[in-house]
Amino acid sequence: MAPAGGSGVAIGPDGKVQKKSVSWSNILLGAGLNMFEVTTLGQPLEVTKTTMAANRGDTFPRAIARIWSRGGLFGFYQGLIPWAWIEASTKGAVLLFVSSEVEYRATSVGAGSFVAGMTGGFFGGLAQAYLTVGFCTCMKTVEITRHKQAASGVKPPSTMAVFMDIYRREGIRGINKGVNAVAIRQCTNWASRFGLSRLTEVGIRRVTGKADDKPLTAYEKILASVFGGGLSAWNQPIEVVRIEMQSKTEDPNRPKNLTVTKTLKYIYSQNGIKGLFRGVTPRIGLGVWQTVCMVGLGDIAKEFVASLTGEKPAGH
Repeated sequence: MAPAGGSGVAIGPDGKVQKKSVSWSNILLGAGLNMFEVTTLGQPLEVTKTTMAANRGDTFPRAIARIWSRGGLFGFYQGLIPWAWIEASTKGAVLLFVSSEVEYRATSVGAGSFVAGMTGGFFGGLAQAYLTVGFCTCMKTVEITRHKQAASGVKPPSTMAVFMDIYRREGIRGINKGVNAVAIRQCTNWASRFGLSRLTEVGIRRVTGKADDKPLTAYEKILASVFGGGLSAWNQPIEVVRIEMQSKTEDPNRPKNLTVTKTLKYIYSQNGIKGLFRGVTPRIGLGVWQTVCMVGLGDIAKEFVASLTGEKPAGH
C-alpha cells in the first residue's frame, strides 16, 4: 500500500520507496501558519485548557471568568509573546525533519502507512519536546498559573524577569521542568495524530474508491486530520500531569520534587479520574483549529507558494 498523501515518503516509478525532498519554502510556510494558528484561536484555547487543568475544580464557565478577570481579552493571550511564538516558529521544522526521516526508514523496511505514520510522529514529537516545546510550555504555564501580584497592588515582573529568576534559582532544569511529561505527551500525541489520520485516509479511499496514487481533496484531508487530532486527546491525563508539574500554583499538600508518577498519584488523590481529564474539551477544539490551519489553509498556501517558486507542494 502506498503511504498516505501527506506523508514524507512517496512511491517512485520503479515501485521503490522514495523520501520526498525537504522544501525550505514549506518549512518557512509551516512556521508562518503555526504563528497564525497560535495568535488567533490557538493561544486562547491553550490558556483555557491550562487554566482548567491547573484549577481542576473549575467548570468551563468558571475558567472563562477566571481568565477574563486576569485582564479581559488579553488574559486569553498570556504567554503568547515570546514563548508561544518561539514554540510555534520552531516546532514545525523539528517535526518535519524528524518525522519525515523516520517515516521513510520505517516504510523502507516494509511498514504500512499506519505504523510508519505512528513511528514518525512518535519520534518527531519526542524531538520537539526536548529541543523546543519543553521550555516553551513551561514558561507559558508559569505565565498562566503564577499568582497575580497585581491583585495586591504590586507590579508583576516582566516575562523575561520571571524567566531569569527561575534560571538563577533552578538553572536549566527549572526552565525545563516537566519536560519528561511534555515528551510523553508529544510523542503519544503525534503518534496518534499521524497514525489515526493515516488510518482515516485509508478509510476515505475505500469509501470513495480512490486509488492509492490519487491525492485526497483538501476537504478529505481536513476530515482525516480532524479525526486524528480530535481522537488524540485520549492522552489528556499526561497533559494535566505536565501542567501540574510546571504550575506555580501554591499547594502545601503537593509533593516536593515532582515526577510524572508522583504527580499522577497526587492529581488522582485530589480530584479522581475526572481531574485527569480536566481541559479535554478546549484541547479537542485546539486540535481541530490546528488541523484547519495546517491542513486546510496549509494546502491553499502551499499551492500559492508553488506557483511562485515552481516547487511541487509537499504531500501532493
